[in-house]
Amino acid sequence: MSAEKLQTWLWLAQRISALVLAVAVAVHLINIIAAVQGGLTAAEIVARVGGNGAWAAFYGVFAAAAAVHAPIGVRTVLREMTPLPNFSVNALSALFGIGLLIMGLDAVGILYRAGGG
Repeated sequence: MSAEKLQTWLWLAQRISALVLAVAVAVHLINIIAAVQGGLTAAEIVARVGGNGAWAAFYGVFAAAAAVHAPIGVRTVLREMTPLPNFSVNALSALFGIGLLIMGLDAVGILYRAGGG
Protein backbone atom coordinates (compact mmCIF):
# COMPACT_ATOMS: atom_id res chain seq x y z
CA MET A 1 0.00 0.00 0.00
CA SER A 2 1.35 3.40 -0.90
CA ALA A 3 2.09 5.96 1.80
CA GLU A 4 -0.64 8.23 0.45
CA LYS A 5 -3.23 5.46 0.58
CA LEU A 6 -2.19 4.52 4.11
CA GLN A 7 -2.52 8.13 5.23
CA THR A 8 -6.00 8.31 3.69
CA TRP A 9 -7.13 5.12 5.44
CA LEU A 10 -5.69 6.26 8.75
CA TRP A 11 -7.38 9.65 8.39
CA LEU A 12 -10.71 7.92 7.70
CA ALA A 13 -10.28 5.45 10.58
CA GLN A 14 -9.51 8.26 13.00
CA ARG A 15 -12.55 10.30 11.90
CA ILE A 16 -14.92 7.33 12.12
CA SER A 17 -13.54 6.31 15.52
CA ALA A 18 -13.90 9.94 16.67
CA LEU A 19 -17.57 9.85 15.72
CA VAL A 20 -18.08 6.62 17.67
CA LEU A 21 -16.15 8.03 20.64
CA ALA A 22 -18.18 11.25 20.65
CA VAL A 23 -21.43 9.30 20.94
CA ALA A 24 -19.98 6.81 23.45
CA VAL A 25 -18.54 9.53 25.69
CA ALA A 26 -21.85 11.43 25.64
CA VAL A 27 -23.85 8.31 26.56
CA HIS A 28 -21.33 7.38 29.26
CA LEU A 29 -21.29 10.85 30.83
CA ILE A 30 -25.07 11.24 30.73
CA ASN A 31 -25.49 7.90 32.48
CA ILE A 32 -22.81 8.59 35.07
CA ILE A 33 -24.21 12.05 35.86
CA ALA A 34 -27.75 10.67 36.11
CA ALA A 35 -26.62 7.81 38.34
CA VAL A 36 -24.59 10.01 40.67
CA GLN A 37 -27.35 12.62 40.90
CA GLY A 38 -29.73 9.79 41.67
CA GLY A 39 -27.58 8.89 44.67
CA LEU A 40 -26.12 5.66 43.34
CA THR A 41 -22.72 4.56 44.61
CA ALA A 42 -20.05 3.01 42.42
CA ALA A 43 -20.96 -0.43 43.80
CA GLU A 44 -24.62 0.09 42.90
CA ILE A 45 -23.68 1.24 39.38
CA VAL A 46 -21.52 -1.87 38.89
CA ALA A 47 -24.37 -4.04 40.18
CA ARG A 48 -26.74 -2.49 37.60
CA VAL A 49 -24.38 -2.40 34.62
CA GLY A 50 -22.38 -5.55 35.34
CA GLY A 51 -23.77 -8.70 33.83
CA ASN A 52 -25.71 -6.73 31.22
CA GLY A 53 -24.78 -7.86 27.71
CA ALA A 54 -25.97 -4.64 26.09
CA TRP A 55 -23.72 -2.51 28.31
CA ALA A 56 -20.83 -4.92 27.76
CA ALA A 57 -21.29 -4.55 23.98
CA PHE A 58 -21.50 -0.75 24.31
CA TYR A 59 -18.31 -0.55 26.35
CA GLY A 60 -16.61 -3.06 24.07
CA VAL A 61 -17.30 -0.78 21.10
CA PHE A 62 -16.14 2.19 23.19
CA ALA A 63 -12.85 0.41 24.00
CA ALA A 64 -12.33 -0.65 20.39
CA ALA A 65 -12.93 2.88 19.11
CA ALA A 66 -10.38 4.25 21.59
CA ALA A 67 -7.91 1.55 20.55
CA VAL A 68 -8.24 2.69 16.93
CA HIS A 69 -8.34 6.43 17.54
CA ALA A 70 -5.53 7.02 20.04
CA PRO A 71 -2.70 5.13 18.29
CA ILE A 72 -3.29 7.06 15.07
CA GLY A 73 -2.81 10.30 16.99
CA VAL A 74 0.24 8.88 18.79
CA ARG A 75 1.63 7.85 15.40
CA THR A 76 1.27 11.41 14.12
CA VAL A 77 3.01 12.85 17.18
CA LEU A 78 5.85 10.32 16.90
CA ARG A 79 6.31 11.06 13.18
CA GLU A 80 6.40 14.81 13.75
CA MET A 81 8.35 15.00 17.01
CA THR A 82 10.90 12.17 16.92
CA PRO A 83 13.65 11.03 14.57
CA LEU A 84 12.32 7.46 14.62
CA PRO A 85 12.05 5.67 11.27
CA ASN A 86 8.54 5.01 9.93
CA PHE A 87 8.77 1.30 10.72
CA SER A 88 9.44 2.03 14.40
CA VAL A 89 6.73 4.67 14.56
CA ASN A 90 4.20 2.28 13.02
CA ALA A 91 5.27 -0.61 15.26
CA LEU A 92 5.11 1.45 18.45
CA SER A 93 1.72 2.86 17.50
CA ALA A 94 0.37 -0.58 16.68
CA LEU A 95 1.64 -2.01 19.98
CA PHE A 96 0.05 0.91 21.82
CA GLY A 97 -3.27 0.22 20.09
CA ILE A 98 -3.10 -3.49 20.83
CA GLY A 99 -2.35 -2.72 24.48
CA LEU A 100 -5.29 -0.34 24.70
CA LEU A 101 -7.60 -2.90 23.12
CA ILE A 102 -6.48 -5.67 25.47
CA MET A 103 -6.81 -3.49 28.58
CA GLY A 104 -10.14 -2.01 27.47
CA LEU A 105 -11.74 -5.35 26.67
CA ASP A 106 -10.34 -6.81 29.88
CA ALA A 107 -11.99 -3.98 31.84
CA VAL A 108 -15.28 -4.67 30.03
CA GLY A 109 -15.01 -8.35 30.90
CA ILE A 110 -14.27 -7.59 34.54
CA LEU A 111 -17.28 -5.24 34.74
CA TYR A 112 -19.52 -7.80 33.06
CA ARG A 113 -18.41 -10.59 35.40
CA ALA A 114 -18.75 -8.32 38.45
CA GLY A 115 -22.47 -8.22 37.83
CA GLY A 116 -22.72 -11.98 37.64
CA GLY A 117 -22.49 -12.27 33.85
